Amino acid sequence: MDQDLEFLFSKITDPNESEAYVFADKLGLKANDEAKDKLLELVKGENWEVAYLACRALSKTIWQDEALDAIFDVIFDRKNKNLQGAFVQILEEYDLSLRFVDIFRVYLFGNFKASTLAKDYLDQVEFEITPRTIRKAEKHWNHYIHNPEDEGSMAIKKAEIEPMLLEMKELFS
Repeated sequence: MDQDLEFLFSKITDPNESEAYVFADKLGLKANDEAKDKLLELVKGENWEVAYLACRALSKTIWQDEALDAIFDVIFDRKNKNLQGAFVQILEEYDLSLRFVDIFRVYLFGNFKASTLAKDYLDQVEFEITPRTIRKAEKHWNHYIHNPEDEGSMAIKKAEIEPMLLEMKELFS
């Protein structure tokens, strides 16, 4: 890896660096395959602040699909339940149009902040919806209905999701 990329990696992994966001953006614009692999490792790493910066850097690259796969893996990992909100927040930097089911799952099963942000994405992003997408969403909805983590939010989500799923089904009937 060239020295410029090494320098940028040292800056985003330095806990005392006050301009880490700027360096993450620069790293994303200059990233090559080797840098992409290292950024993906950092996304899955133990330091959530560095992982967040790696997500930010990856949002500036051509490897957004791979980055989104890694980010959703981190979001859905139970050990990151308390950090989900930060990782869902960085999703605003990405094209989510093909990720309806993933965002839907975050809305259903995420912590309060993650669920709230996911609801915003569901309301604002124009998703590519197919019959298969609807079937997958219904599968997750049925799982949620039978295994709610929070009984209190069940009625609210039911009032929002059932009309949404019905509207999507009507698009294909």
